[in-house]
Amino acid sequence: MSHPSESLREDVVVVGAGAAGLTFALHLADHVPVTLLAKTPAEASSTYWAQGGISAVLDEQDHFDIHAADTLAAGAGLCDPRAVRYTVERAPEMVRWLAELGMPFTRLRSGAYHLTREGGHSMRRVIHAADATGRALHQTLLARAEAHPNIRILHDRVAVDLISAARLGRRPDRCLGLYALNRATGRVECIAARAVVLATGGANRVYLYSSNPDGATGDGIAIAWRAGCRVANLEFIQFHPTCLYHPEARTFLISEAVRGEGGRLLLPNGERFMPRYDPRAELAPRDIVARAIDHEMKRLGIDYVLLDISHKPAAFIRRHFPTIYARTRELGFDMTREPLPVVPAAHYTCGGVLTDLAGRTDLPGLYAIGETACTGLHGANRMASNSLLECLVFGRAAAEDLRGRLGELPPPPPLPPWDESEVTDSDEEVVVAHNWHELRLTMWNYVGIVRSDKRLARAAARIRLLKREINEYYRNFRVSRDLLELRNLATVAELIVRSARRRKESRGLHFNIDHPEPAPRARPSVLRPPPPRPYRRHRSGVFTQEALRV
Repeated sequence: MSHPSESLREDVVVVGAGAAGLTFALHLADHVPVTLLAKTPAEASSTYWAQGGISAVLDEQDHFDIHAADTLAAGAGLCDPRAVRYTVERAPEMVRWLAELGMPFTRLRSGAYHLTREGGHSMRRVIHAADATGRALHQTLLARAEAHPNIRILHDRVAVDLISAARLGRRPDRCLGLYALNRATGRVECIAARAVVLATGGANRVYLYSSNPDGATGDGIAIAWRAGCRVANLEFIQFHPTCLYHPEARTFLISEAVRGEGGRLLLPNGERFMPRYDPRAELAPRDIVARAIDHEMKRLGIDYVLLDISHKPAAFIRRHFPTIYARTRELGFDMTREPLPVVPAAHYTCGGVLTDLAGRTDLPGLYAIGETACTGLHGANRMASNSLLECLVFGRAAAEDLRGRLGELPPPPPLPPWDESEVTDSDEEVVVAHNWHELRLTMWNYVGIVRSDKRLARAAARIRLLKREINEYYRNFRVSRDLLELRNLATVAELIVRSARRRKESRGLHFNIDHPEPAPRARPSVLRPPPPRPYRRHRSGVFTQEALRV
């Protein structure tokens, strides 16, 4: 029996309701209605779990030139200086905007903002809300969005694919909307829109061990690629050096700020090892710290190293790190008296959908912001606390750009509904679970902190086989969140490996033992997809689910 999808018509649709998506919506909604699609509850977004803070020049001793220089140094020659300058110069005004919204930043007794220092920063410039900045930021933005009469949030929606003019055999090409799974009804909705904004976060769940929540599956990157958009620098995956080593808290981060406030990395015998790797020791950029930990773990055959801040007063620790202290106490640790066991985990996707400084992609009417995008800010390595800043700056930039372009984007024509008459319910969900685990294990073993040509070739071969199985499954069964996320992870995994194999050097987060030195000139790795194939019509003249699955 045929079950055509429901059809919705919106002005602007934002896929993702984290810091980037909410910032965009709040800056545009006074001028045009905005609909946000949220895949997960608020507490399952990457924004919500960000601990450190937002980097901004707020101290008289600091300067835009210094913040830019630190960012460029961390980016190992691959940052776009224009994007860096654009971002750091707008940081203070974004902080002021958040303060006006009621963001509860931590302050000194004098009333001034408390600024901390993190890896890669030469100054104290990280403004924060204790050690739960992401949660405070998300709650602040979400409360404003929910109260805004021109913002609608649709929950439990998982993006399936974009609908473009080219896919309907029309020219000129532009984004016309998207298909999205409504998990409450189990039906795929056809959502027409004048513009679509991808703010779905990164792809770090492509690895077996990650600090990210389960929803970080690269949805925006994958669907933009399938719609014909270029991606860039996807080989640069940042591994956070200090994820808590505990079976009940595999994604719990021990913030960069712990090292910024004097935390030391130790071997099990109590020996401090970071000064052997970098003169900045624990305050070196994350790629250096993560590689040092990885090397010591492999050299000694140990499962973790130790992060110790117990030499600081207990009151200081509890005041500066209340969330970390409380959670680790629940798990049996007392960081005021003993070190914490930590390991690196996949944390941030530095590359993504290639955009300009307004968030525009290659497809007219389609924007990408936040971790989904590659703006040129991060280069080969993201400096700590520049990520939330990027969400804010480019969320506003995209909103301002789209506001001025809405007249160029007429309402879309009628779009083909998603028809699932020729597929069935799956009776082999174990296939999805098995492929999910094998894909993530392959990426962890062969495309992790340290890579080689042989490892990357093995990963490419295995991912190719997995993609074949996943696509066959996708063509025959009704979609589910797990299947859609697996399909997207497989696409992003392939793109990460392709990018890594093209880079015959070691730079920033990409370290290849067969090419250990950086090339004389830093070049971004840009992948261009084949032109999107038009949807095929079924012999009955309608687009069925199978026919829509190109």
